Amino acid sequence: MSQRLAAGITSLMVCSVTLLFAYANKLRCAAAPFDEFGRSTIFDSVKDSSVCYSDIQFLWLGRGIDDHIFPYISGGITPDGQLTGGAVEYPVLSGLLMWIGAVGAHNDAAFLLHTAILLAPFALVTAYLLGKMAGKAALLWSAGSPLVLYAFHNWELPVVCTAVGAFYIVTMMPRYSLRQRGIAAAILLGIGFCLKLYPGIFVLPLLIHVLLGEENEFGSAARRHSLPRHYDVRGALAVAGAAIGTVVAINLPFAVAGFEGWRASIVFQELRHADITTNSIWYWGLRPLFGGTPAAERSFQDVVSVASPLLILASFALAAWLGWRRYQVTGVYPWVGASGAMLCGFLLFHKVHSPQYTLWLIPFLVLLEVPWSLIGGYLLADAAIGIGVFRYFYALGSGYNASVEQNIVQFGVWGRAVLLLVFFFLFVRARMRWADALGVPGAESRTLGAVSADPHIAPPARTAA
Repeated sequence: MSQRLAAGITSLMVCSVTLLFAYANKLRCAAAPFDEFGRSTIFDSVKDSSVCYSDIQFLWLGRGIDDHIFPYISGGITPDGQLTGGAVEYPVLSGLLMWIGAVGAHNDAAFLLHTAILLAPFALVTAYLLGKMAGKAALLWSAGSPLVLYAFHNWELPVVCTAVGAFYIVTMMPRYSLRQRGIAAAILLGIGFCLKLYPGIFVLPLLIHVLLGEENEFGSAARRHSLPRHYDVRGALAVAGAAIGTVVAINLPFAVAGFEGWRASIVFQELRHADITTNSIWYWGLRPLFGGTPAAERSFQDVVSVASPLLILASFALAAWLGWRRYQVTGVYPWVGASGAMLCGFLLFHKVHSPQYTLWLIPFLVLLEVPWSLIGGYLLADAAIGIGVFRYFYALGSGYNASVEQNIVQFGVWGRAVLLLVFFFLFVRARMRWADALGVPGAESRTLGAVSADPHIAPPARTAA
């Protein structure tokens, strides 16, 4: 058995055990007796104090899931942001998974179980692919605290799987041309966009990578710069077209069948405020400067609604530019690192930073060689949010002095923010871990374009576009 295959299987097996702990953690909030709507009567009393809350169980009510209404076809959104009918706040494939998970369920505990069974394979595939790419480092995904806390908190596992699948196709399937790999990866990223949006931002660095190519990464610096560079414009356009076409093909049937219900998911996110539930730097850093009056609150939200998207777009542009600078040194555009940097910018500046978003970041911490001390610090800050924020809500709701819990939450918010800023710049320059972990000769060079130390290695022959 090869090292890669053994690492993938080991990661998968460990992940399967971790998922059992993750399910048991959320199951503490879901148990008989149930009320007339199928809600566990213990849910409201223990979800914060016992830190077993999940969006899956919470959304059993209020989105038509308990009535088994097919999503988006009916319903809409009120002017004050309340969803009605079969409208849900997520992109269409996540809404479809929500509906499938409710089939045969008549209470929130059954819905949680069905959804866990539906989501678990995506976590296992992710573990296997990360194991094959990064060796033992994949245990950060398979056995890490984020998977226990968030595996069944929301519908994140499928979207993470699409992103990791795209990375795997481009970096681990060299028998296909870069254009072919890029198109296949773009389709996966388009599917991911229809699950939770964020993989869509990775299409930009991917198409830049395809445009610039990877044919000269083995030569010396002098030889590389002396050779003419052939840009694959058609390949880059094909990548963009594959991603856009996938998104349109998936969304169009829902938009045609029920435009208002489909549109409601977009409007809901536009109307969402940066409040105490969003764990963002905007709420904890900017809001105190505005005061506590209703007029000040409106001004605060207006500023965030403009500043947040502008800073996110600026971070995307900076990440792409840093990738270009790295390309000028190495000869290959670091699309995985640039994608990770873009995600850091999104997480840092978005008005909502839900705890489970950590699952989005973990694959980059697995794949890219960044210091383990920083990763440990991020996991500590993440736990302060993932656990502390619910204890904070419990203290507030119970009328206790919540100063300790508030300090823990703020430690998590600012610790996470500082490390996201550090990762933003580290990711673009980082090597892939799998070369060192699995002892694959030259793997680092093939993946990130590092210059070979051997000046006698000639560049591979240029294949026809």
